[in-house]
Order: sequence, then C-alpha cells, then structure tokens
Amino acid sequence: MVPKKSSNNATLSQPESYEAASAELEKIVMAMEAGQMSLETSLLAYQRGAELLQYCQDKLQSAQQQVRVLEAGMLKNFTRSDSDES
Repeated sequence: MVPKKSSNNATLSQPESYEAASAELEKIVMAMEAGQMSLETSLLAYQRGAELLQYCQDKLQSAQQQVRVLEAGMLKNFTRSDSDES
C-alpha cells in the first residue's frame, strides 16, 4: 500500500492494531525497496512508515510495561510444601 497524499497533508488514520501497523509497514518497505516510486511518493511513504514505526514501538512499550506490572504482582519465590511431595 502506498500512502496517498490528501488535500490537507493530514496524516493517515491510526492502524487498527499492532499487527495491522506491522503489515502496512512491511508493505511500505517492500514497495520502497522495489525502487519504482517517485520522489514525492517515496517521501510520503517514508513519513507513513515513520508514523507506523512509532505506533508499533509505543504498543510494544505499553505491552512490556503491562508485563512488568503483572510480573511484579505474581513473581514470588517458589517453596515446596511437605504436602506437595508424593
């Protein structure tokens, strides 16, 4: 997918999910690597790619923070009680 220039130069909408952003970013990279884009289209694709990359990084950082919070509340030293032994 190659981003299309809007009349007011507004950025494209936010992706539905991390997976959607990652897939769109991959398509942009493949299109740019093909080398068939005009300069203007390449610049727009680069801008969209940078936005998608930031979105993905933010989502990953948020997920990592959620995991840290979960681990902080759940990670405890495991001690085996005598009743657990068979």
